[in-house]
Amino acid sequence: MSARSKLHKARGREFEQLREVDPDGRIVVHRRTVDSLAKLSRTGAITEQMHDAGRALQRDFQFGGLDPIRTRPLMSPVRGGVPEFTEDQLDARQRVHAALKAAGGIGSPGASCLWHVLGCGCSVREWAIHQGWNGRPIRQEMAAGVLVAALGMLAAHVGYGEARRAS
Repeated sequence: MSARSKLHKARGREFEQLREVDPDGRIVVHRRTVDSLAKLSRTGAITEQMHDAGRALQRDFQFGGLDPIRTRPLMSPVRGGVPEFTEDQLDARQRVHAALKAAGGIGSPGASCLWHVLGCGCSVREWAIHQGWNGRPIRQEMAAGVLVAALGMLAAHVGYGEARRAS
């Protein structure tokens, strides 16, 4: 049995607490961060195809070694300590690059939002305040709109939009 409690904030991150009773009858509290894709999907702001395209970009971002948080290098060292990426990692990096290009290019607000929110794990609010457009903060509502638009372009890029129209 589990019950979800309200959202909490710590160090600028939102998280929810899940309270469960373990087999011995003790109450256990689990914390998990709230990610932007889940929030947008839960509120109906994005489609399932947009959510899936965003998750695919997150996987490629992490597998390609672009994630700034690493516990262990994903690449094997070669002579001189320079890392060597596997073919699969290079393919994942190319997919990320193609996705960002489809969202308007790395200098566009959509690609910047995808990079920071989905790739680096920033909240939409953090991106709006610290990155924004051309280095200027933007309103959180505008930032959410940028993310929704970028996810729409991303879903169309990977073909999820066509699959939905066909069904």
